[in-house]
Amino acid sequence: MKKTFYAIAVLAAISAVSCKEAHDAKLPPVEPTPKSFAEIQKADWFLGRWENSSKEGNMSEIWTKENDSTFHGESYFVIGKDTVFAESVRLWQKENQLVYEVSVKGQNDEKPVDFALTSSSDKQLIFENPKHDYPNKITYNKITNDSLVAEISGMKDGKAKAEQFAMKKVQ
Repeated sequence: MKKTFYAIAVLAAISAVSCKEAHDAKLPPVEPTPKSFAEIQKADWFLGRWENSSKEGNMSEIWTKENDSTFHGESYFVIGKDTVFAESVRLWQKENQLVYEVSVKGQNDEKPVDFALTSSSDKQLIFENPKHDYPNKITYNKITNDSLVAEISGMKDGKAKAEQFAMKKVQ
């Protein structure tokens, strides 16, 4: 009986020490799983400065990367020395959805309009907002690494309308 009691006491002591050591042992820090921004990466080819000069005027679209989930775009149309049109775009990944958020001064009560990515491939991104008056669809087509065509389309005054903007990468 003494042997059994002695054996139980030894086992209890070993258990207490090993539990304390396990409790006191420092576990390696848990690294958070990196968040994937695969949707925004589909638009990496937007980044840079794009231009088109024509007899009507000069168009520029400049895209920069703000962070892992957001790109910022600025578009300008200049005739002579006058900027006749300007818009700001925030292209960002919300969860697993890519959102094209457009703000145009003097339009839509100064509120941005969201267009959701509805279709994508290596050479094309299509954003749509069926509730917006015009345009309801914005399409970017990558022609080559330094050439793209942007298109806005939808119904305007009861008629189908589309406008294309061919641009070359200059930076």
